[in-house]
Amino acid sequence: MSDVVETIRDFNTGRDPERLQRKYAAMRRDPFVFLRGTCHLFYAQLPEAKVFAKAPPTWVCGDLHLENFGSYKGDNRLVYFDLNDFDEAALAPCSWELIRLLTSVHLAAGSLGLSKAQARHLCANFLDAYRGALALGKARWIERDIAQGMVGDLLNDLRGRLRQHFLDGRTERKGKRRLIRLDGKRALPVTGRQREKVTALIGKICAKEANPGFYQVLDVARRIAGTGSLGVDRYSILVEGKGSPDGNYFLDLKEALPSSLVPQLQIEQPAWASEAARVVGVQQRMQAISPAFLRAVTMGKKSYVLRGLQPTEDRVALASWNGKLERLEGVLGAMGRLTAWSQLRSSGRQGSATADTLIAFAGKRRWPGQLLELAETCANQTRRDWKAYAKAYDQGAFPVDAA
Repeated sequence: MSDVVETIRDFNTGRDPERLQRKYAAMRRDPFVFLRGTCHLFYAQLPEAKVFAKAPPTWVCGDLHLENFGSYKGDNRLVYFDLNDFDEAALAPCSWELIRLLTSVHLAAGSLGLSKAQARHLCANFLDAYRGALALGKARWIERDIAQGMVGDLLNDLRGRLRQHFLDGRTERKGKRRLIRLDGKRALPVTGRQREKVTALIGKICAKEANPGFYQVLDVARRIAGTGSLGVDRYSILVEGKGSPDGNYFLDLKEALPSSLVPQLQIEQPAWASEAARVVGVQQRMQAISPAFLRAVTMGKKSYVLRGLQPTEDRVALASWNGKLERLEGVLGAMGRLTAWSQLRSSGRQGSATADTLIAFAGKRRWPGQLLELAETCANQTRRDWKAYAKAYDQGAFPVDAA
């Protein structure tokens, strides 16, 4: 137990205590949330197996799980469904990406009301879709007009969303001016110094834009979002956009930290200009279309990823499968294809395997069964770690001032 506790404490040292305590409390909830908050622990305990050592290297988001797929508006203003978290991105065996997603299926099974047999079936379904897409060797994408099933439901539900409604859910309106609602759920107050630094950064960025007035800062708050990144320096920024009060835009500014995968990898990594350059660079390679406003920036001695703020609710409501397993089969199939497409799209770049190598890998027969077995092993290890963590948490091992 002490190893798990100390590893988690050490990894989270230096984070914002207020948001870090939220992370610790969320991780106590169940093994799936714990998995989301301990990517570093997962890869440190990854079993030594040939299915990892012999897999071709690809660009991976690094933290692939059921909640890291979602919708977003691209820089072409169209809405896509894709992988959407690249904080842990690295050059790694392609099977590392797969094993984390498969493990997440087993760990989410309890909260989704899935039996062990159903979870195994969905894992196999994911791999079948992944292999099929990889074997074709052509990267595609999912957008609203071609999406089906629960993914199609999500994207079609977003069709009628008005910017005013989105803003009303996150701001307080005072006449023609909006301020970020500091509700303690999505946003917390900033200090005067934090506000000045963020405003100065955005001012520096907008000075190079064709329409600098778009980026005029109206308000800044510390953002609460995600699980693994809670406690990392992160801000919601309300800007003028296309005009107040209903044409305002939200930006997300998030500190980029080193990938948790790299210490466990023997594959040489490129020399990125910054951690944010790594995150943005890999994201641009793996996604069909980049999110609006995506870029790497620096503020002081730290690097940050700037992008349009993505609502946390823009994910498939997996719990709404309503006892119809084919609904989840459709989602896992889409996730499998998206994973393959992202690896094909970024193939042959700075050490990643070529498309031909990936196509050949898809045709090999033994590795899918090996991964399916290892996923259950990894899930059992995560459950043991979570039980040790939960016991320590209940005994007060993670107080607010632990940061």
